[in-house]
Amino acid sequence: MRVDAIVVGLGSMGASAAYQLAARGLSVVGLDRFDPPHGRGAHSGGTRIIRMAYMEGPQYVPLVRRAYERWRALEAKTGQTLLTVTGGLMLGRPDSVTVTGALAAARAHSLAHELLDADEVRKLFPAFAPADDEVAVFEADAGLVRPERAIAALLALARAHGATLRTSAPVRSWTATPHGVTVTTDDGVVEADRLVLAPGAWAPDLLRIDLPMRVRRRIQHFWRSPPTGDFEPGRLPVWIWDWPPEQMGYGLPAVDGEVKAALHRGEEAVDPNEGAAQARPEEVAAMRDLLAIRMPQLASTEWLGAKACLYTLTPDEHFVLGAHPTAPNTWVAAGFSGHGFKFVPVVGEILADLAVTGTTPHDIGLFAPDRVAVAAAPDGGPR
Repeated sequence: MRVDAIVVGLGSMGASAAYQLAARGLSVVGLDRFDPPHGRGAHSGGTRIIRMAYMEGPQYVPLVRRAYERWRALEAKTGQTLLTVTGGLMLGRPDSVTVTGALAAARAHSLAHELLDADEVRKLFPAFAPADDEVAVFEADAGLVRPERAIAALLALARAHGATLRTSAPVRSWTATPHGVTVTTDDGVVEADRLVLAPGAWAPDLLRIDLPMRVRRRIQHFWRSPPTGDFEPGRLPVWIWDWPPEQMGYGLPAVDGEVKAALHRGEEAVDPNEGAAQARPEEVAAMRDLLAIRMPQLASTEWLGAKACLYTLTPDEHFVLGAHPTAPNTWVAAGFSGHGFKFVPVVGEILADLAVTGTTPHDIGLFAPDRVAVAAAPDGGPR
């Protein structure tokens, strides 16, 4: 069987690419070892943060702008609510990366924002208890997106445009030549003119590029929304908070009565084939202790459970997105380092641009798959 394009991995980026390619009239086969959306990758957990004042670098802002447009277009096409604006708060000491990075992006792109001192934060958002020496950048346009709902919608759109999507089909090998590509799975061989690799946590083994990536376990905690109403959408923004000396917390307002509050950092390695361990009692206790200082209402409420998430991290924590360095007719999307989901619709657009025309109007130089990472990883923010 030969088609125009094969997409390996049908999680967030692969689902978006499969839809975009099929919508442009290409014959597409999508392959995944599981049945997305699922709990074995980076997309599980019900909600993800979207924000414009991007602490990871002003270079991301044009892509976030385009992502907002594409999320709204997907909502119009599917009739589903995928993006909810809640406002966003980036908290920390004035010299923290969380604050300085958000300010730099906001100022570079003239984004509407406010710089609040600790007393202003407490008055405006009673859920938070910042220290007197902490400040916050407030961005009204930030909010949340719904990952499982979005992936299901993208896969449905891909099928509606004629894509063939094969789940429970692990990819064992692939080859690429100037004449086409071949992918071998447990249930046979597929040939195509083009190949898009978006394998999530399986990228370190499957991509065959020199840029090192590591897969790390993260735990998302869910808490019952306190009865005060301070954690409901409209009263609680999404938030990212620098917690010295080593941690960064993040969270979202209540969705279906559950408030997410979790940690962005951690170095516990995980084999994606085995999956990540679930939350341990000591991790729940440590998270509650951290919240007790900064969000005491939440710390005193009921812990409802947790979900594991896999971060596939590059050394500089920027994405891997573009043409494969050595394989012709092959494009890659990986290493999203815990902050990629918001970009799903624009990444799919970029991959389709590249696979169809060899170029894209979006500036993706920062994400070149053949870059040599020599700098220490920055303290980037979550999701």
